[in-house]
Amino acid sequence: MTTHFTLYVVDDEQSIRDGLETAFADAYRVRTFATGEDALAALKADPPDLVLLDIGLPGMNGIEVLRETRRTEAEALVIMITAYEDVATAVSAMKLGAHDYIVKPLQMDSLEVTIRNALDTIRLRKEIQALQERSLKESIPGFIGESEALQEVMELIRKVARSPNTPVLITGETGTGKELVARAIHFWSPNFNGPLVTVNCASLPKDLVESELFGYEKGAFSGASLSGKKGLIEEAARGTLFLDEVGDLSPEAQAKLLRFLEEGEFYRLGSTRKIQVRTRVVSATNQDLDELMKKGAFRKDLYFRLGVIRVKVPSLNERRDGILPLAKHFLVHFGKEFGRTFTGFTPEAEQALKSREWTGNVRELRNVIERAALTGRGPELTAGDLGLEGDVGGRAGGQHEQAGAKGHPQLPPIPPEGIDFPSVQRAFERHYIEQAVQMAGGNETQAARLLHINHHTFRYHRKKLQEEG
Repeated sequence: MTTHFTLYVVDDEQSIRDGLETAFADAYRVRTFATGEDALAALKADPPDLVLLDIGLPGMNGIEVLRETRRTEAEALVIMITAYEDVATAVSAMKLGAHDYIVKPLQMDSLEVTIRNALDTIRLRKEIQALQERSLKESIPGFIGESEALQEVMELIRKVARSPNTPVLITGETGTGKELVARAIHFWSPNFNGPLVTVNCASLPKDLVESELFGYEKGAFSGASLSGKKGLIEEAARGTLFLDEVGDLSPEAQAKLLRFLEEGEFYRLGSTRKIQVRTRVVSATNQDLDELMKKGAFRKDLYFRLGVIRVKVPSLNERRDGILPLAKHFLVHFGKEFGRTFTGFTPEAEQALKSREWTGNVRELRNVIERAALTGRGPELTAGDLGLEGDVGGRAGGQHEQAGAKGHPQLPPIPPEGIDFPSVQRAFERHYIEQAVQMAGGNETQAARLLHINHHTFRYHRKKLQEEG
């Protein structure tokens, strides 16, 4: 019975083509070709899993066909067929990407084992790819396949991800999903079984950046742990280190990061011992690094090292065909989280979603749907439930409207980036927090999500307000 594996036999000897086709026709789908040119012409329309490729072909020789196969159909495994006197050439072919080689005259028992081992490799690779895809979809659902503009980005990062260590710099407006792109790079890379360590450079205290990134030895500085500490770079060994808001790194940290990128090694604070780590560094920023370099706030050499590959994530306004699919995904997600059932959006609500100017990008859209899923009446959400009444008919406001229909509890507008508590009056802060708690039915975790802040940060501020009476 034929399996789903496709086997190409490329050999100018008719007897070999016929013999191999007869031998393997019951196990695989076999296609035979007398020349490399004919095989290459068939590659794109009908890509093979495995190619048995003779080195001594007329016209394009086997080495040339191998090179072109690796370039156009890198997933296919190639086993070279060679005469005994050309074994050295076959070994050279393996350095060019051939999986293995076999020597004429062909021994069927040996050939069957070689093919079976190769197909086991292909099967394992496909299982890994399926696992990668599943991990990716579970981690960033709703992000893949949502729009043509984003598909171009995803196609680029699929190619970029093949390398386990090439640095990637992701740029784009706030809230476009730069961290999701970093996750996609990680899950599509050879490092996907390793850790993905995310560092928000803007949130690290300036005096702790180096110790957090590179770690320290015991007694390295006042207050240092007696046992020392691994840095985040070490934690990301054999995985991916994602440096978000990399433009906020201090000059000292930039210099050390550059050295690590160039040499693959660094020193913990207080240590004279070099540590070598293999990890891929993916960085992101919404700042204009060119402008920062002009001001001397960001190193030019680090910029070029971080940005070996540069990926710009389009804003939500640049991928409007993805707005409704994303909104529906978020609605399903939050419906499950809040234990509610929704059938979708009214036509007016869909029009409002499509016509709005999403200055906060995907993050703002997510916030709007989350609030509506919690406070809207449903099961079909209206423009009023979304707080977008003013956007029906084409007006595209850049700020959040108050969410919830009449009679529903409302919060003041939430900025896309969340709340900067030190900049608000204490009374307003108290009102904001208690309103969120009320809307979330006393659930502090959901209240924190409504305010788009960390749960621990939320509890800290609420406890502090309660202590103040």
